[in-house]
Amino acid sequence: MSTAVAGAISPGWLELREDADAGARAADLLGPLRAHLAGRAARPLVVRDLGCGTGSMGRWLAGRLPGPQHWVLYDHDPALLALAAARLPGRTADGGAVTAEAHRRDIARLRAADLAGTSLVTASALLDLLTGPDVTGLAQACAGAGCPALLVLSVVGRVELAPADPLDGPIAEAFNAHQRRSRGTPVPVTLPRPTSRKLGPDAVDAAAEAFARAGMAVHRRPSPWRLGPAQAALTAEWLRGWVRYAVEQRPALAVPAGPYLRRRLRQCAAGELRAVIGHEDLLALPAGG
Repeated sequence: MSTAVAGAISPGWLELREDADAGARAADLLGPLRAHLAGRAARPLVVRDLGCGTGSMGRWLAGRLPGPQHWVLYDHDPALLALAAARLPGRTADGGAVTAEAHRRDIARLRAADLAGTSLVTASALLDLLTGPDVTGLAQACAGAGCPALLVLSVVGRVELAPADPLDGPIAEAFNAHQRRSRGTPVPVTLPRPTSRKLGPDAVDAAAEAFARAGMAVHRRPSPWRLGPAQAALTAEWLRGWVRYAVEQRPALAVPAGPYLRRRLRQCAAGELRAVIGHEDLLALPAGG
């Protein structure tokens, strides 16, 4: 599930978070990824972006990989798919051409045969929306196709706010519990089993285990958002979603949560609030990669 607003995946929210996402992603994972891709004779690189949203992952990653590249974009929302395809860079940093195609496709049913010829599977802020079986299936598909996976900005349930407030802990605990609820809100790709329980902040651990069981080498790096006065609009929107879904999970928090949110928003507007919101990036490489 998205760090910010559970189930609300609007173009406006995705635009608001794009710079913070770009600054948080663990760029040092690209070294081993590039080394693996350098050993592949096939060109162009074929990159499958799962839950692409407006295409921020492509805008960040295409210029950091060798060209030429062909991106295959997946999302449940045709408007988002159109934005992602239109806004993908036309060239990589080394001048390679970048092309794209868009699909509404159930990623939980991707199998190794579907990934034949794929150079990389990637996703941003997606893992925590998935269930255990979804992640196991994805790992098995990537391993079967000999395809690496770069899965970034998955929430891990850690939030640090300064100055601290006594209600920070209860709100965080309730929000994390909400993330683990049965799937019942829209997600960025069409997925089956609407009553399956989402992994939420347990997603990176589950994915690391699943890819390792499938025989792939797993690399993990922290990728927290570090938000201060310059990111006040993002922090305020994140706060609203964080508190809203905590209260939805635990209605007993409703009475103290109202003054808490108003207090935090005042601090945010005054440039007094800083937030570190934990995410983690995962790179899984085929054996020998």
